[in-house]
Amino acid sequence: MLNWLCRRCFCTAAPRPWLFIGLGNPGDKYKGTRHNTGFEMIDAFANSQGIAMNTVHCKAIFGQGNSWKFGIVGFVGGVPVFLAKPQTYMNLSGESTGPLAAYYKLPLNRVLVFHDDMTLPCGVLRLHPNGGHLCHNGLKSVIYHFRGNREFPRLRIGIGRPPGQMDPKAFLLQKFNATAQGRIDAALQEGVNILKVVLSKGFAESARRFNSEQKYKHLRVETLPT
Repeated sequence: MLNWLCRRCFCTAAPRPWLFIGLGNPGDKYKGTRHNTGFEMIDAFANSQGIAMNTVHCKAIFGQGNSWKFGIVGFVGGVPVFLAKPQTYMNLSGESTGPLAAYYKLPLNRVLVFHDDMTLPCGVLRLHPNGGHLCHNGLKSVIYHFRGNREFPRLRIGIGRPPGQMDPKAFLLQKFNATAQGRIDAALQEGVNILKVVLSKGFAESARRFNSEQKYKHLRVETLPT
């Protein structure tokens, strides 16, 4: 099925596919932690579109657009979409991401990576067309396995900064409290909505509109406790 879908996606009549990759750590131990918001965004999008994440491919839990809802296997709103959650643990995310992009022969501007971001207030999102790793070990690994190329888009998911002198590593592996979880849940729904716009309108136009909205959200929430 994957080989057929790959051929179908690259015929001249079909739009170029997107690969959405959420970063996180596998296993129940890490479920619901701040470092796993990339996984949560993949799950939220998959659930909204009825996409089953039930295949293992290139060391990732993998899914593709739902044939029953959209009529064509692998397509969401007429656009081919692949979803992946690398199971290599965060610091080795590139071991899955690199082979996935290579398998589908995708240019990196069609590989959108979702990841947590401590530089943004909890629940604030940003779309960026490229950038560095921001000291994020998952992004470091992705960039390394893209041979140093940083020209891939990201959906940054704000999780806030560690309080006081708390170790950032401990903060990342901590679960959200009720207040912060409410903000993350709302952000995931905003993320689902903008991802559908990315598929229908393209990245640049979507990012312009969305980042403007999130800028005002940033101003509203940056001083609120979490």
